[in-house]
Amino acid sequence: MASQLLESAGVQAQPGKDNKKSIGWRALPFLALAQFMVVLDGTIVNLALPRLQLEMGISDSTRSWVVTAYALVFGAFLLLGGRISDFWGRKRTFITASAGFAVASLIGGLAQQPWELIGARALQGIFAALLAPAALALLTVAFPGGKDRGTAFAIFGSISGVGAAAGVLLGGFLTEFVSWRWCFFVNVPIAIIALIGVWTLVSESKAGGSTKYDWPGVVLAALGLGSLVYGFANAEHGWDAIESWGFIAAGVILLVLFVAVERKVKNPLLPLRVATERNRGAAFLASFLAGAVLIGGILFINFYLQIVLGFAPFAAGIASLPMTVVLIVTAGLVAKNLPRLGARIPSALGPVFMAAAMLWLTQVTPDGTYTVNMLPALILMGVGLGMVFVPMQNLALFGVDKDDAGVASALVNASQQIGGSLGIALFSTIAASATAAVGGGTLAALTSGYSLVFLWAAAVAILIAPIALLLIRIDRKTFSGTGDKPQVHLG
Repeated sequence: MASQLLESAGVQAQPGKDNKKSIGWRALPFLALAQFMVVLDGTIVNLALPRLQLEMGISDSTRSWVVTAYALVFGAFLLLGGRISDFWGRKRTFITASAGFAVASLIGGLAQQPWELIGARALQGIFAALLAPAALALLTVAFPGGKDRGTAFAIFGSISGVGAAAGVLLGGFLTEFVSWRWCFFVNVPIAIIALIGVWTLVSESKAGGSTKYDWPGVVLAALGLGSLVYGFANAEHGWDAIESWGFIAAGVILLVLFVAVERKVKNPLLPLRVATERNRGAAFLASFLAGAVLIGGILFINFYLQIVLGFAPFAAGIASLPMTVVLIVTAGLVAKNLPRLGARIPSALGPVFMAAAMLWLTQVTPDGTYTVNMLPALILMGVGLGMVFVPMQNLALFGVDKDDAGVASALVNASQQIGGSLGIALFSTIAASATAAVGGGTLAALTSGYSLVFLWAAAVAILIAPIALLLIRIDRKTFSGTGDKPQVHLG
């Protein structure tokens, strides 16, 4: 996957000219493979859910936690994972996390009870929270600046969209022709390949200075994010229920306390300078909203394909393939032209395509067809995701001190994963409420719920455009690393 994006971006590694640069390009596919795996696992079980739910006797209210448990734990512990990567060593963290992710995946594939499966998903999330920031921090060290950095980060960033989309296809194939359990087992060889590649090619790096952990920040961040997602997930009981507003309110209070603590402690889990620079802030907000649309929206696209249109799992995966193909092509074109485009233009235009895709999907009907109701939206979604994800990884690490590379990497991943878990929770609640209002589990009622979800997803997607236009002020030369004297325009 990474090699295809390298070729489409016009990259030709030349080992003879610069050995260090050559090692970076050789390591990039393995670092990208790890990112591909952790993003893949956010969606690979989506198409397996109907069959998995039936075989394991999982209730409708518990079903979404097979997806949410991974995204929630991943997002809640990413900041800690980023700091562990910085302090303990990025290569060491990567290797340990790869091995742990493989073991957690093996446990998930062998699970016999719903709690075992959900527990394995949470364990995957913990190791993903170590793996993702370590991979991106190692990439930061391998490409410290210049045009190569821009191209490498554009390729790496596009992996987020490709991995999520590819998870749908692979999950459908494995569920129909092998077993849904292979949605977990498939991670074992991927993790081993990434581990071996980084072990043999990458040198160790870590932050200097104090390596004291901010444990109050760790607790407040994890509990705050967990409470917020849990509250949204329980909103199906009614927004006035304590299980909903109580946990949402607690989450907001805990996160406010987290910010207060981070302003005071000497070694914060999240140095606020990382998050408050306006260009990086735009990347984090955009990643949060894009994660909600991508992870939450794709889940209901798959429900419509399988439950309403009656597609088998693999057929549903094939049906989603146009989005993946268009995303790869778009990502390659944007990556190749990123020095001329800069970050602002694609970041503002991409959400328009994403919102248009979701608005098209609001017209789904019980007797709809794939060609009319789904295909145009999938193409539009692929274009939009390719335009949004390419600049985000680079922008998120713009101007970050090398000692903060891990935590900055964690924050952009955390933004996407927490956005995804909140998106799933919120959209599931909206769909359940709309379905119940129409009249239960009929196809007409289900479709009504899906349509309302897509409308909300469109509204979330379009919010990214003004964020990009108002906050991104870095000029093209600085962004691409071609300026002689980098200048960031803040006006």
